[in-house]
Amino acid sequence: NWIRADGSTDYKPASGRYHLYVSYACPWAHRTLIMRALKGLEEAITLSIVDPLMDKDGWEFSDGPGCIPDTVNGARYLREVYIKADPNCTGRVTVPVLWDKETGTIVNNESREIIRMFDLEFDGIAQSDISFYPENLREEIDKTIDAIYQPINNGVYRAGFATTQQAYEEGVTELFDALNYWEGVLGKQRYLCGDRITEADWCMFTTLLRFDSVYYVHFKCNWRRIFDYPNLWNYLKDLYHQPGVKETCNIDHIKQHYYKSHPFINPSGIVPKGPQISFSD
Repeated sequence: NWIRADGSTDYKPASGRYHLYVSYACPWAHRTLIMRALKGLEEAITLSIVDPLMDKDGWEFSDGPGCIPDTVNGARYLREVYIKADPNCTGRVTVPVLWDKETGTIVNNESREIIRMFDLEFDGIAQSDISFYPENLREEIDKTIDAIYQPINNGVYRAGFATTQQAYEEGVTELFDALNYWEGVLGKQRYLCGDRITEADWCMFTTLLRFDSVYYVHFKCNWRRIFDYPNLWNYLKDLYHQPGVKETCNIDHIKQHYYKSHPFINPSGIVPKGPQISFSD
């Protein structure tokens, strides 16, 4: 479902009506947290943040550092929110989740659609009038988001979750071919679609942020670090320092989640102390 400012759906933008469930660890959920901050929607859209550890019971709400409990539905596990929306739900329980308090159901759980709604449909409520989907770039933005999805956003998972050498090599080769390509693009322009930040950049950012801390080792994406790409590294730092963004980045949650939630990859559950990364240097 979509929230529409023109009233063409049952879901209209309204301050205090919607609640966002996210994980600091998840790159898809992180996109929505960033857009909520950039648009100045923190007071309008309430928030819950799950525990970084995802075990056999799935995403859990806890009182751990950086976590925010479910103040809307009082759930212990995110699956309870899905079941409340649909008692017959048997699908995957994922973040992000955008919840409508008025109708008591899930509006949407697709990150790309949620950031688009936050970007466009909440302009009458948002504290910031900046747009990351300008009309003159919309076709290019959509094409770019499509272009980075399979080889980069999903590519790290294809490599990391591969169960055969061939599948791993296919995933990791496509990943670094794509990173090499965008390194070249960023040598000619500041952002993915030109001289201004767009939704495409935030879709790229959340993968790059996790790369050197997690994907390089945990998912065996170790051909090169993002730090080793001069243009991608400077681009990552630029985005990180955009107002409100670094406050949405929790490297501790990210590392705790990946290294402890995938026993088939890291049976010991040991979380490495490094690497030491400064996004200011």
